[in-house]
Amino acid sequence: MKCRRCLQKLNEQERYEYLGQVLCEDCYIDSLQPPRPCDPTAVSSARATRRQLGQQGTDGLTKLQKEIYEFIKEKGRVTRQEIKEHFNLPEWELEKQFAVLRHCELISGRKEGDKVYFLLLPG
Repeated sequence: MKCRRCLQKLNEQERYEYLGQVLCEDCYIDSLQPPRPCDPTAVSSARATRRQLGQQGTDGLTKLQKEIYEFIKEKGRVTRQEIKEHFNLPEWELEKQFAVLRHCELISGRKEGDKVYFLLLPG
């Protein structure tokens, strides 16, 4: 059996059900409490943790988060769709990665006309 979201292989003791879907623990928790990019408490916590660990820039990020950061840096600004297509990410995964990058105060979203662009924050 596999997690419906991330496709991780599960045994019977590792499975959780949510809205009729079989999920792993991480996806279950994300379903109950999805990451929110605009969360002042999470930003404050990430800032304090990164300061305490001496992290700057992309220090402490996962490989995927660093790649997304570099992709945005290279392009200047990108849409959600461009990131999803370039990295072949489902919407829930993009939202999770965007939230981490936002909480670390590395990227932001800006609406221009009818589109929202992700761009790097000065720093």
